[in-house]
Amino acid sequence: MAFTTVLAQRAWLLGNLDQRVGDAAERSQGGVSIGPGVETDLSFLDERGRPIGTIAARLDDDGAVIAAKVVSRSGGLRDLGAAQRSALGGIEANGSLYTRTVPGLGTYRVTALDGGGRPVLTGLPMDDVQDMIRGLVVVEGVVAAAGLTVAGCVCAVVIRRQLRPLGQVAATAFEVSRSPLGHGGVTGLTRVPERDADPGSEAGQVGAALNRMIDHVETSLAERRSVEEEMRRGEERMRRFLADASHELRTPLASIAGYAELMNRGTGQLEPALAWRRVSAESARMTSLVEGLLLLARLDEGRPLQSAEVDLAALVAEAVWDARAAGEEHVWQLALLLDSPALVVGDEARLRQVVANLLANARAHTPAGTTVVATVEATGTSRTIRVRDDGPGIPPSLLPRVFERFTRADSSRSRVSPGHGGSGLGLAVVAAITTAHHGRIHAESVPGRTEFTVELPAAEPALPAAEPALPAVPAAGERTPAPRAGGEAAVFPRR
Repeated sequence: MAFTTVLAQRAWLLGNLDQRVGDAAERSQGGVSIGPGVETDLSFLDERGRPIGTIAARLDDDGAVIAAKVVSRSGGLRDLGAAQRSALGGIEANGSLYTRTVPGLGTYRVTALDGGGRPVLTGLPMDDVQDMIRGLVVVEGVVAAAGLTVAGCVCAVVIRRQLRPLGQVAATAFEVSRSPLGHGGVTGLTRVPERDADPGSEAGQVGAALNRMIDHVETSLAERRSVEEEMRRGEERMRRFLADASHELRTPLASIAGYAELMNRGTGQLEPALAWRRVSAESARMTSLVEGLLLLARLDEGRPLQSAEVDLAALVAEAVWDARAAGEEHVWQLALLLDSPALVVGDEARLRQVVANLLANARAHTPAGTTVVATVEATGTSRTIRVRDDGPGIPPSLLPRVFERFTRADSSRSRVSPGHGGSGLGLAVVAAITTAHHGRIHAESVPGRTEFTVELPAAEPALPAAEPALPAVPAAGERTPAPRAGGEAAVFPRR
């Protein structure tokens, strides 16, 4: 802007000077035409209005200066010297403008006109114009320098302010790089502040992207830590499982070996029939343990189960009937709370095993006279089996891991046959089968009330409601009414 202003102002000033030189030359030509006609006459310079420093000269036909004078600062006329007249030579009288440096006077803008064979040269000093141009250059240069300085400072402040988020991003990245990410236990990594992560600017977008990356890193570390913890827990479970399985298998094997040794000795200390019964019982116990382990292994591998439509009401009713036959010292009740048929899709044999294990668990871990209630409920999207007893309950410390393998609570719950309890796989099998049927199971227990709840997805499409069939009443005089829908219960009392 300063350069353009100087050029424009210079062009205007020089144009104005050339116009004044032209006017002064015409005025001098007019003064010569009315003068005495002497070739050396320069009296027209005495006219008023002539600027100080005005030069006038008479030329001959060859353009040589015959006479030349200048208006002095006092207003009078002063003749030019030979060197000064020589500087004005060679100017054609055709009205063209020239720039000449006159020794002792400075730079002039001159022109010559030929009016009727009387050529006259006129010039005006350029010093004022040049001084003005130089002053303009200085002023414009100072203003431009000041403007550039201010603009540079403002730009520096603005740029630093705009790039400040990048500095914060760099500092955050440095802090994150110093974190021990390889250990996998890092949490609470440094984030770019929200004010520096505004997506409205490019630098803010970089900060937001870094925050997203740090979130992803923390999530990945948390997942890896979870996987490592799960692996550690799995290894611990495996070690505990091997130890418990070895112990459980060793006990019946030791019993079988002992009874076989007594029978081989034939010492008469033990009746053969009793020994065979004990061997058979321990063999059955070991077979049950191995079958439970095999079933859990198959379920862990994700092997498919049989799939068919199963009526839970009939299945639970039959299971309660069987439990009543095996545990006559308990009070058994069945409640069917059905608004629709309790149909599910699954493996009937495995689902029967779920109910049987829950009832056997209640029978084995509660004293005689305990009431056990099996309930079947049907809603629009699920079918629920509940087994509730009013026994002593499960210890709170044991409840969170009651579905783990080889979990027992012999010390707090009564047993029908002390010292000859189950292997601790029953509830683990129940949980595994329920999960394989895409269901859920959970337990709640307080002294006087223990309830296991199994939720299974309903079969689709649902079929019309049907009354579940129950086995016939085996003995006269026993109060065993058949269960009906709507919340009524069938009671199976002790003999």
